[in-house]
Amino acid sequence: MFIGCMSGGLFAGQEHLASLLPDYLGMAPVPATRVESACASGGLALRMGLLSILSGEHEMVLVGGVEKMTDVSGNAATYALSTAADQTYEGFHGVTFPGLYAMVAREYMERYGATRKQLAEVAVKNHANGALNEKAQFQRRISVDEVLQSLLVADPLRVLDCSPITDGASVAILCPLEVARKISQKPLVKISGSGHASDTIALHSRKDILAFSAVEKSAQQAYKMSGKAPGQIDVVEVHDCFTIAELVVLEAMGLLERGHSGPATEAGYTALDGRLPVNTSGGLKAKGHPVGATGVSQAVEVVQQLRGEAGDRQVPNARVGLIQNMGGSGGSSVVHILDAV
Repeated sequence: MFIGCMSGGLFAGQEHLASLLPDYLGMAPVPATRVESACASGGLALRMGLLSILSGEHEMVLVGGVEKMTDVSGNAATYALSTAADQTYEGFHGVTFPGLYAMVAREYMERYGATRKQLAEVAVKNHANGALNEKAQFQRRISVDEVLQSLLVADPLRVLDCSPITDGASVAILCPLEVARKISQKPLVKISGSGHASDTIALHSRKDILAFSAVEKSAQQAYKMSGKAPGQIDVVEVHDCFTIAELVVLEAMGLLERGHSGPATEAGYTALDGRLPVNTSGGLKAKGHPVGATGVSQAVEVVQQLRGEAGDRQVPNARVGLIQNMGGSGGSSVVHILDAV
């Protein structure tokens, strides 16, 4: 077992999940490992499970992700999340993630001419998708005006640009394809590509705060391993912890040209019925962001899409999906490409 969890100790006073999960499942002495890479913990747990199988060490792996974030106050939750930033420089000066991503948003708007409305359209789209997801935290649509009139958090980001505090868990079972063919009653989905990279933990240490090089490098690795190109992707789940993150990440992975994500979103390119549906689950914004579970839940959504099981939010003829999960302000990133078999 591999369990992604960012900060069980700070959020719920519980560490040692590598013992707790097999114990509570009645599956000890199965070997278990807790994986932490901030908000990319779930995605990295998925990658560790994949590598465990590819190495030949294990034939059946449970990959889980979990976070229980609501047992503490808002201030305590903000502090726990802020530990994913550079504590010596960013944390010491009181900069939290809304502030860091606000800097990214301000630079993006200045450099590419993106509008405040285009940021809002990301939230509107993802809430529309979340309204079709019975497991989403927010199952309601919102308007551009609601986003623009919501509480200002860190200029230009408002509260409806930000993913929520969430309790949640997700799980997937991995095994070799030949084993799955023998035991599965459902259409098969395989992980054909996987990539993992890191960047400076502090935003100010980067040459270009819009580059998100860990996302770019992890995507390139996944494309190479899978033999796929960006134009072959049918459905995408990305790490939209803030609306600006979705725009920057899509460009870092080569799915849209630099500076084009805002206009593309506004034009419906990334909508459920668009050329490249993004965050059909509702994304972190509407589905919720239980940080350790997010990367695994992205995989669950894409598997459902590739199996044709996504109901009202089904993307027609989806055959190839991509999931991207990152920690902090892009200090770590994991990308997987999944294929319908």
